[in-house]
Amino acid sequence: MPPERPPQSSTSETIATNRRARFDYAVLETWEAGIVLTGTEVKSLRDGKAQLTDSYGIVKDGEIWLLNLHIAPYAQGNQFNHEPTRTRKLLLHKKEIRRLIGSVERQGLTLVPLELYFKDGRAKVKLALAKGKQLHDKRQDLKEKDAMREVARVFRKR
Repeated sequence: MPPERPPQSSTSETIATNRRARFDYAVLETWEAGIVLTGTEVKSLRDGKAQLTDSYGIVKDGEIWLLNLHIAPYAQGNQFNHEPTRTRKLLLHKKEIRRLIGSVERQGLTLVPLELYFKDGRAKVKLALAKGKQLHDKRQDLKEKDAMREVARVFRKR
């Protein structure tokens, strides 16, 4: 019987966020997934050198893959450095993968990473099942934001 470990507080340290994703997509559901990384990628992430801007997820051979996630090469990585935009495998439970496969293939939804962070020392990505917004939807969202800002401004003056 293994010894009991003391309970750890779940700490998370944000590395990168995809602010554009919530503007371009209507987020339906989110999942937390692990990422398969090499040593120099982890070190570069600890330095905060990542960009989620153009990245997206795909389903291939019953697995979820993250494309175009840019992790800058590690400064001290020399010949063992990684390719910055290589395809990376995401780690999810089989049940979650089956559900995502059904949504992506049948309903035509997109897998979009929202946030990249460390949780208890492990790199994680918050993956969203999203539907692309039309131009009029984006304009409507901007109008609602402006209206909320105006209401907040009025209440602040009182």
